[in-house]
Amino acid sequence: METALMGISEFDDVGAHLLEPEESLDSEQTGIDLDEGYSPPESPRELRAWGLTAREARTHESLARRLARELPDVTDRWDGDGIGDSPDSDGEPIDSQVGDMRAGRLVAFGIDPTDPSSDYRAHDVGIDGGAASAEEAAIHIIEEDSFASEDAFGLVFPPTTFT
Repeated sequence: METALMGISEFDDVGAHLLEPEESLDSEQTGIDLDEGYSPPESPRELRAWGLTAREARTHESLARRLARELPDVTDRWDGDGIGDSPDSDGEPIDSQVGDMRAGRLVAFGIDPTDPSSDYRAHDVGIDGGAASAEEAAIHIIEEDSFASEDAFGLVFPPTTFT
């Protein structure tokens, strides 16, 4: 009832009276002048910078002096991420610790829940369905020919390490 006394009915379109979000702080719409933000410089000016005195401002700085003051960008000194950065390799992380043969789908077997010292083991059953998830594609095989191992089924296979 009070809204009817103020001349606003409950059926008025309230959205027509609201400002758009991009115009909500515009001084032309609100009539209020808002303070504009201040963005300080990214680094303070050096006291040795050229052009601070009136004499320096009237003259030009020599090229030799400008080049002597120039500092390289931090991004120019990229040291790499440490993967494949060896000078005697072609940049690929393939060595004795990372295999170059890709594993297929791994199926778990031989986990004894009562034995805390049992390792999680898996068999490589080959590529399944022609597509692998990112986790499966990241698994590679490292052959260790120094000894053979016996699996849970009594079969002897050369040991394979999955990385």
